[in-house]
Amino acid sequence: MPSVPAPPTAPPKPTWEPKQQEPPYWLRPTIRIRLTLLYGGMFLIAGILLLSIIYMLAAQALHVGSELPFKIVNGQVTSDVCNLPEKASPEAFNAAMNSCVNHQRQQALDTLLNRSLLALVGLSVIAFAFGYAMAGRVLSPLGRITRTARRVAGTDLSRRIELDGPDDELKELADTFDEMLDRLERAFTAQQRFVGNASHELRTPLAINRTLLEVHLSDPQAPPELKQLGKTLLATNERSEQLVEGLLLLARSDNQIVERKPVDLAEVASRAIDQTRGEAEERGVEIRGERAPAVVQGNGVLLERIALNLVQNAVRYNVPEQGWVEVTTELQGGQALLVVSNTGPVVPAYEIDNLFEPFRRLRTERTGSDKGVGLGLSIARSVARAHGGRIIAEPREGGGLVMRVSLPL
Repeated sequence: MPSVPAPPTAPPKPTWEPKQQEPPYWLRPTIRIRLTLLYGGMFLIAGILLLSIIYMLAAQALHVGSELPFKIVNGQVTSDVCNLPEKASPEAFNAAMNSCVNHQRQQALDTLLNRSLLALVGLSVIAFAFGYAMAGRVLSPLGRITRTARRVAGTDLSRRIELDGPDDELKELADTFDEMLDRLERAFTAQQRFVGNASHELRTPLAINRTLLEVHLSDPQAPPELKQLGKTLLATNERSEQLVEGLLLLARSDNQIVERKPVDLAEVASRAIDQTRGEAEERGVEIRGERAPAVVQGNGVLLERIALNLVQNAVRYNVPEQGWVEVTTELQGGQALLVVSNTGPVVPAYEIDNLFEPFRRLRTERTGSDKGVGLGLSIARSVARAHGGRIIAEPREGGGLVMRVSLPL
């Protein structure tokens, strides 16, 4: 007989720990309950103190336990407080006594009112001071959240609030903010890792293509058509290498600069001018300007990339004849400034922001020009932000741009 397969065993029952039940809302130490208890307790304590002070003042004003202001001596009513007539009719004597009692009562009420107002002023000052201190204590987590948000705004996504204390609305907000920062950091890290890996992977085939093209171009027996094609392919390959290097630098410069060294912007600008001078002479562009020492803390290679990109753009996007580029460095207002101005076509103010987007140029998009790959200003802005500075572009009167890079000292 054929063997009968054993019946399938039932899957194991899932086991899990019972979920802890959250306490009722009115038992949680929420901000609402804490503020209610705080302000209610403050009002109760202030009321008790005020009533106690008023009671003591009233007792003092009415002279509780003291002797009456009237005495009977030898069958006559005398008083050390009131001025009573010695010989008068009963009606006049009673009127004098009533006037004396009313005067004493009014004096006691005036004294009670004045001292109560002083007590109220004193308690108000104490209540405001105590309320200010308690409000600062309750709202201190918000200040911590705000400070962390400001640090994160400076592209430092590694910061976390990590708020401790009771499980209230502020801690829930801080935990939610920390979770959001975790997701943002993972997303940015993954994006930078992808760009970096892709750039590294593209370097090898591009380097191989350049080597093969240079070898074929060095062959003296190659026909002229093949050499012309090789030169075109070599130029295309060079543009691709520039694009890969730009993407890799853009991915790196989005992070904060950890290792900083003294860098003179004047020296950086001079090196950028030396690298661009040949191209400027070919295009008939004059490079001028005075560069004063301006030392900042940062990465010299990345700062040189800012100056090189700005100077190259200023040379390439210039007028055909009698164009110039002015490069200056200086210290102003506790910051180091690198200013690159140039003649060139008129740039509308509403198109300035588009120039800093990757692969964007004036009135054109993407590649298709021999002036670059469209990443120069994007890289310059990213590097400036990584150094805690910024870059601003302004249209120059008569055409061209004025690029201002400000970096903290």
